[in-house]
Amino acid sequence: MNDNLMSVKRIFFALWPNDRQRDQLRNVISPAAKLVEGEAVYRGSWHVTLAFIGDYPEYLIHNIQSAAAEIEFEPFRMRFDKAEYWPRPKIAVLATQSVPAELGRLVTALNGVLSDAGIEPESRTFRPHITIVNKARQFETQRLAQPALVEWSGFELIESISGPRGVTYRPLKQ
Repeated sequence: MNDNLMSVKRIFFALWPNDRQRDQLRNVISPAAKLVEGEAVYRGSWHVTLAFIGDYPEYLIHNIQSAAAEIEFEPFRMRFDKAEYWPRPKIAVLATQSVPAELGRLVTALNGVLSDAGIEPESRTFRPHITIVNKARQFETQRLAQPALVEWSGFELIESISGPRGVTYRPLKQ
């Protein structure tokens, strides 16, 4: 069989901040991450996962990208206003009190794209967050003195690449 047909990528849909958004987030994440023991996440890896796909045949990725491109994106703002510890993955995250309605509709639409492609969407409740520290030590949820209000106007299909220095992320452009 052709090796190209067997090649897979580990992928997911995400809100992928641009440089301006990363600068805005840095002003909130840097002080919050300093309060947490663990490994701070590199700013180039900050993102909000919308729909996780996992290992997927490379030759079929274009089909998912094309279907997702049909989704009408409604721009929205999201307010990251607290730092939380999530015990099972042992991470510290920047989280939000509420999910904007536009974001909820986007996640529902992306899950529809996954279902149509024969991929089972995650069943757990969607909780938008940005991982800021890996291998974190437990702490109480902190309300942020300076929340980040971030405007979003698009999403990306992201490849997760595991390497000797950990995981890196790369947007897959159409």
